[in-house]
Amino acid sequence: MGKNTYYITTPIYYPSDNFHIGHCYTTVIADALARYKRLKGYDVFFLTGSDEHGQKIEERAKKKGCTPKEFVDPIIDNAKDLWKSLDISYNKFIRTTDHEHVECVQKVFKQLYDQGDIYKGTYEGWYCTPCESFWTESQLKDGKCPDCGREVKLTKENAYFLKLSKYQKQLEEYLEGHKDLMQPVTRYNEMYNNFLKPGLKDLCVSRSSVKWGIPVTFDPEQTVYVWVDALTNYISALGYKTDDESLFEKYWPADLHLVGKEIFRFHTIIWPIMLIALGLPLPKKVYGHGWLTMGGDKISKSKGNFKDPRLFIKDYGVDTIRYFLLSEVPFGSDGNFSELLMVERRNSDLCNVLGNLVNRTISMVNKYFGGKVSKISNITELDNEVINYLNSMDKDVDEKLESLNAPAALADIFSRLNRLNKYIDETEPWKLAKLEDKSRLNDVLYVILDGIRLCAIELEAFIPATSKKIYEQINVSDASFENNTIGYVESYQVTEKPEILFARIDEKELKEKLEAKEIEHLPEISIDDFAKMEMVVGEVLESKKHEKADKLLVSKVDIGGEVRQIVSGIAEHVDPKEFVGKKVVVLANLKPVKIRGVESQGMIICAENEGKIEVVTSSLPAGSKLS
Repeated sequence: MGKNTYYITTPIYYPSDNFHIGHCYTTVIADALARYKRLKGYDVFFLTGSDEHGQKIEERAKKKGCTPKEFVDPIIDNAKDLWKSLDISYNKFIRTTDHEHVECVQKVFKQLYDQGDIYKGTYEGWYCTPCESFWTESQLKDGKCPDCGREVKLTKENAYFLKLSKYQKQLEEYLEGHKDLMQPVTRYNEMYNNFLKPGLKDLCVSRSSVKWGIPVTFDPEQTVYVWVDALTNYISALGYKTDDESLFEKYWPADLHLVGKEIFRFHTIIWPIMLIALGLPLPKKVYGHGWLTMGGDKISKSKGNFKDPRLFIKDYGVDTIRYFLLSEVPFGSDGNFSELLMVERRNSDLCNVLGNLVNRTISMVNKYFGGKVSKISNITELDNEVINYLNSMDKDVDEKLESLNAPAALADIFSRLNRLNKYIDETEPWKLAKLEDKSRLNDVLYVILDGIRLCAIELEAFIPATSKKIYEQINVSDASFENNTIGYVESYQVTEKPEILFARIDEKELKEKLEAKEIEHLPEISIDDFAKMEMVVGEVLESKKHEKADKLLVSKVDIGGEVRQIVSGIAEHVDPKEFVGKKVVVLANLKPVKIRGVESQGMIICAENEGKIEVVTSSLPAGSKLS
């Protein structure tokens, strides 16, 4: 008998710019689920990719002076490199520019047309370019796109339409018997009340005004509209409508489409109707997760409120990022991303609970037994309680992940790690060593090591690099769910010098660094904003370190008859004594702000070169205006 299959997908991401931590959030969750199923013995197919067509990319490429394909290629290369950095174990990265996908979309479109499910008409309505969505007048919110809040344009053109209305009743009947298709369940009511109940209108599925896309074979003036193009990726990636449909036959229907809540309706209304019309089974589950926010705002390319996730990986390691994304945000709800909060979780959970447990256990095994302990021989009542709790972990984690609750699953694992730390305090191995109770000491250390092994097995889907390090340090080569019970390993021979899994990061220092960055970093501005900036030459009269922040410098600066107090995050790069007398460039009309309790009345302009910060200086007299 063959393995059970599991087909999981992320949305295919729109590559109008490099990917950010929000894209990482979805993909890391999908990766953890895919890894877990593989570890459980499933034959997994994990799909991710890019949705490359459409008006927005067409316009951006034009502004850049290149073709759309030339515009997206480096972004895709960047995305694949990011997924590699995050240890993403996808089976296929599909691009909507792939030849096989293009042909599949064209065949699907033609079949639906030949069946009478697609017809030609005239479209007139409101179009949102960033969302690539059409809206009726009644659907607009304050005259703007109800999804993103941006301006919409009244559009009229000849186009093809998909008969959503024809299949509405059939879809409703299906959903009545398959309410678990929409997850979380709260989204079912949203879809029914907002879209199904008012009645589905036929969907515009082509554009004549947009050329960057897949041409309609029988009408080359028309380009297949984004959602028919994009949604088809889930079956085109499996070879649907090719000479070899073996992957499609093996893995379809999808077990899980993992998508953001903003595209949930396309996956639960348009996509099912397309599949019904094609005579294909519907996916088993579509999960619409929440947004990752920063300071209350959705992290997005358009807002520009993100930085390259690889910088986080460089500073904190890949498993810190993965752990935070998987543990911090209640799945299905919006969650806040904070670099400081991520470090706090790293220190408290990964460093204090997990890392410290592994390190001190290995150290004790080396100290008291030369690195080797044998299987427990005499189980006490306390041992039995701990062992039973450890052995129940797999069932608990299974239940949580079945409902896609990764934070709860990780909480179950860390509850066991905390229990092992408490077990050390209860048994006091150092006292047993003094009493020369070698047999009891061996049993205690074995239970802890075996418990660490079980936890590492459960953690492997979430933080795989860390689990592998643990296996190496406790010398386990056959860690798997087939042997995740206490007592499976006959003996342990641990490494002589345990590696620190997670070094503690100074939270206070990081907070100061981030606060300094907030002051020194300007948001994106328009040419009109730039014209409002008043930059003048100022002479530094006094300079000293901030009393409450080592990385901040407080300076008195003469800007031509007026002395300003300016707080700058340059204390690591500038000697306060040598700074006095320097002619510096000052942004003089910046709104005053308090930094760590000290008012700052401007900004000293600096430049960065290969990681080195230098203050921009001038030979002009104090008070000289720069233009």
